[in-house]
Amino acid sequence: ALELTEGPEVPVMVRSVRHEMLPLATPDELSRQQFIVAFKQTLNRGFRPTQRRLFEEVVAPEYARQHGHPPATRDQIRESMYGHTAYRSWSAFARAAQEQMWIAVSDSVFRERERLASTAVRLDDPARRLGSLELDPDFVPPRGVTALDIHLQTGGYAMDLGAGDCSAGALYECGGNLYAFGQGISRTDSKAAHVQRYIAEQFPQLKPRRILDMGCSAGSASVPYALAFPDAEVHAIDVGAGMLRYAHARAESLGAAVHFHQRDCTNTKFADQSFDLIISHNMMHEISDATRRGMLRESWRLLAPGGVCVHQDVPLRFAGLSEFQKFEMSWDTLNNNEPFWEVYANADLAADMREAGIPEDRTMIGSLPAAQGSLPWFVATCSKPAA
Repeated sequence: ALELTEGPEVPVMVRSVRHEMLPLATPDELSRQQFIVAFKQTLNRGFRPTQRRLFEEVVAPEYARQHGHPPATRDQIRESMYGHTAYRSWSAFARAAQEQMWIAVSDSVFRERERLASTAVRLDDPARRLGSLELDPDFVPPRGVTALDIHLQTGGYAMDLGAGDCSAGALYECGGNLYAFGQGISRTDSKAAHVQRYIAEQFPQLKPRRILDMGCSAGSASVPYALAFPDAEVHAIDVGAGMLRYAHARAESLGAAVHFHQRDCTNTKFADQSFDLIISHNMMHEISDATRRGMLRESWRLLAPGGVCVHQDVPLRFAGLSEFQKFEMSWDTLNNNEPFWEVYANADLAADMREAGIPEDRTMIGSLPAAQGSLPWFVATCSKPAA
């Protein structure tokens, strides 16, 4: 793992940050959302940790009596665990909690849909806006995003209900907050702040003039870079029009100058060597092998001499894990519409980076130290030699 000491202070955009684009929940809606967080915390903290004991003391011995050997592979473990009522009950509750999470935030988002759209128009006033929004009416989002509602988000990442619609972004931010709190991640955790501290420690000489955020979704990571590097020109790309409308309005409401574009991470159409800092947050586990490799090739093409690229994601890596741990981590693939969850977990990122033309001595792959109330976020980093 990469080691990171205490670095310079950087702005932290917490998950509870307030802005004009947040849907306003009624007391009933807020109570339901609070219940979902408590329900998820109970499932994750109270019941999920008992599953290994259930497996070792009950399920594995039963399987061994029936088959003459204990379950050894992930498929055998899955067969035996799903055969037990206690595990099936937990799994059903976990799926239901995820579905109810989106229902709870959808009530607020769709009730506030017209206000969000009109607020976005007001914030896009050319006389006062700081950034910009570029949508492509001919852009077709990739099938990997549109084929299903990833992690059950209502309508999916690329949902676009017509001119001015911001629903996808509002759902993403509000649902993402509930999900994080239900996982026990603190309100002050910021993936962008972690990466910024890492950059300050590992690349203290970097003073980016142009920054690109790939797969920006609702823009919650794009904004901290604009605020942390006020002299830099910050660009952000994603594939969903509704997501980008929300991200642009959100950034404007927070006083951040970000230029949002509807573009593909494998073919951004930006000029060669045009960015000093390229980042992505929690994107790799949402894309296919082909898209991830294309993103790495594009990142290297876009990186200017002396520039740095950091792709951050969840610490989901199957290498070195037991078959039971792999079984546990694969729950989201089968039950939470995460088709590329295990694709990412099994990825050989070092090989992918070599294939992208990135010299091995210019790469760093590992995990950042976990801060209080945070995860040990994973990063794949590369840097170009100065000219």
